[in-house]
Amino acid sequence: MRAAPTILHLDMDAFFAAAEQAAKPSLRGKPVIVGGLGPRGVVATASYEARRFGVHSAMPMGQARRLAPNAAFLVPRFSFYRSISEQVMELLGRLSPLVEPLSLDEAFVDLEAGEVADDSASARAAGERLRVDILAATGLTGSVGLAGSKMIAKIASEEAKPDGLVLIEPGTERELLGPRSVRILPGVGPATGEHLRRAGMTTVADLAEAGEDELVRLLGRSHGASLYRMAQGYDDRPVVAERDAKSVSVEDTFDVDLHDRVRIRTEVERLAERCVGRLRASGHSGRTIVLKVRRYDFSTLTRSETLRGPTDDVVVVREAAGRLLEAVDTTGGVRLLGVGVSGLADYTQEDLFAQAEARAEAEGQAGGAGDAAAAASEASVVPEPEPETGAGAEGAVERHWAPGNDVRHAVYGAGWVQGSGVGRVTVRFEEPTWSEPGRVRTFAVDDPELVPGEALPLVDRGVGAAGTG
Repeated sequence: MRAAPTILHLDMDAFFAAAEQAAKPSLRGKPVIVGGLGPRGVVATASYEARRFGVHSAMPMGQARRLAPNAAFLVPRFSFYRSISEQVMELLGRLSPLVEPLSLDEAFVDLEAGEVADDSASARAAGERLRVDILAATGLTGSVGLAGSKMIAKIASEEAKPDGLVLIEPGTERELLGPRSVRILPGVGPATGEHLRRAGMTTVADLAEAGEDELVRLLGRSHGASLYRMAQGYDDRPVVAERDAKSVSVEDTFDVDLHDRVRIRTEVERLAERCVGRLRASGHSGRTIVLKVRRYDFSTLTRSETLRGPTDDVVVVREAAGRLLEAVDTTGGVRLLGVGVSGLADYTQEDLFAQAEARAEAEGQAGGAGDAAAAASEASVVPEPEPETGAGAEGAVERHWAPGNDVRHAVYGAGWVQGSGVGRVTVRFEEPTWSEPGRVRTFAVDDPELVPGEALPLVDRGVGAAGTG
């Protein structure tokens, strides 16, 4: 624990939804919900206007539509959000060499290591300056928490939302935490919270009064001892500049349960190829292949196979995932499939003999399927498909215009998709720097003058120069 509040936690406000509102003048001040728009989609982020209707992240999209039927429902644009995140992380890097990103919109910063703060006044000044710089660079707001530990700094940023700054003085942690729910502490999820409730502990003060021995008895030595220390307000975790990835994975949830075994196998192979694409992009290889299957009844099965050495070979991963699938009962249907690689390394150490044996075994079990897999090994990694296009029934390219996607028209310029159906697509033509909503026009879905576009910067380069450098 530190004697000065020099650990900063930044959390961008309703990040995905706020970025969409900033990019689309017609949505400013209106409820916006970003997430999967299919029957089984979930909410990724809801704007504060949408939250007033009870919508929140991780909620089924169908429920969100019932609560806020007049909201704008948009698909995520991750490359756009990532570009904004890079600007924000660059600003954090100017404060300190110790920046620990937790996600695209959240990070810890050690202000003391950057020599920009050594007491409450200088920490507050650094936090306020950061908020101003983020607004200038991106047009978005972020909430800042300052404290003597990571745990308390994160709690402070949550209290600061939206668009605020809260500083919690070291020495006041126990007073702050005492009346709060046990769920406020890291590592206390729904299951642990319910277990503690049944034991008569609902507040952090209850945990502190129970004592370490009782928590160890209830939760085990490691978790119990850790929770007792946190209940005392004690957290000495350092800000870590680089968080090594432990795994790379991809998964898909299907609008309709898959029953056909051949289709399921095809989807697993496709996921394996996408996973290897991400693995290679991250500069890693891995030893353990993981298959995730969520069945029709929401039961989730995970199977894994560890290789003799790390690999980034698409054939090896694809065939391992296929072998894992053979051991899973998919009777009744499958609603989600995922393929991952863990045990990551930054090198590849192929065991060619082991791979040959595995392939021979797979061919022996699957007969002609092994020949098909070997033939496919010559193909390059299949990229993740773009949402705008797909194959039509006759093999021709058919465009799919998802709400929120960027487009460009040869005559009207940049815009975004408001909706589509019955062979038509509705586009609103406007740009982030406009103060008024743009005009709406409708086109045939195959209009040759309408093409997928690129996201435009949220802030004029001249306006944002001071913030972005």
